[in-house]
Amino acid sequence: MRPQVVAHRGASHEKAEHTLGAYLEALDAGAGALECDVRLTADGHLVCVHDRDLRRTASNRGLVSTMDLAELNELDFAAWKNPWADLDDEAPERDDALDRVLTLRKLLETVADYERRVEVAIETKHPTRFGGLVEKRLVEMLKEFGWHSAGAQVRVMSFSFTALQRVERLAPEVQLVQLIDKPAAWPMLKRVVGRDTIMGPGIALLREHPRVVDSMARHDRRMHVWTVNDEADLDLCLKLGVKAVITDRPAHLLDLLDAKGEVAG
Repeated sequence: MRPQVVAHRGASHEKAEHTLGAYLEALDAGAGALECDVRLTADGHLVCVHDRDLRRTASNRGLVSTMDLAELNELDFAAWKNPWADLDDEAPERDDALDRVLTLRKLLETVADYERRVEVAIETKHPTRFGGLVEKRLVEMLKEFGWHSAGAQVRVMSFSFTALQRVERLAPEVQLVQLIDKPAAWPMLKRVVGRDTIMGPGIALLREHPRVVDSMARHDRRMHVWTVNDEADLDLCLKLGVKAVITDRPAHLLDLLDAKGEVAG
C-alpha cells in the first residue's frame, strides 16, 4: 500500500527548511502532509524552527526562546541555503515573504485554505525552558482551528513521552506519534505508549535494528519513518508496510512511488 509522503520541514532539499517557500514547494509537488518542528518565542508565539539557536538557519547567535517574534521577523531564514545567490545573475529574484520566520499559525492557515486535504505533523522540541507550556499553546491553537477532534488533519509528534502525555490530557482525540531513534528505548516504550499511538522510528533504526522493527510489527504498531530520501530506503519502508515516509524530497519520492505503481490505499 502506498505510504503517505510527508514533507520534512517542507521541501527542504530544494528550499530553506521551515520557510513558507519550502512548504509551498511541497504542496505544489503533491505532498500528502507537511512536517514541522515548533518552538515558543519569548512573547509566546509558536514558530517553525528546529534548532534552539539560530546560528545555522539565520546566522544569528540568539536563542528562539529568548527572542520576540518581531526580532525573529527581522532575520533572513533562507540565505544560508544558497549563500552564493547574490553572485548568480540567473538566480530567481527572492520573495522576502517566503524566506522569513514562519509561525505555526501561518502554516496552519495555509493548509486550511489549500485546495485539497493536507495533513500536518507537528513535532514539539524538548528540552525547553518553557516545559509544558509548548503543548498547552499548541493545543489551544489546534482548538482554534477545530483540529482537536478525531479525524482532524493534524498529529503531534515528539521524542518526549511526557510531552505526548500532556497533549493526550489536553486533547485526547489528537493523533500522537512517538518518535524514537535509539533501540534501547523500545522495551520501555512498548509498555507505556497508548495502543493508538503511532511509532516514529528513524530510518537508521529500520536499517540497523530489524529486530526492534519486527517487535513493533508484532505489537501491531503503525510506523511513520524519518528521514527517507532515496530509493533503497523507500523500498525498505514499502517492504515493512510503513504508513508514512517523512522526506526532504517529496517530489522525488512521489515520482518513485508512481514509477513503482504504488497506489493509495
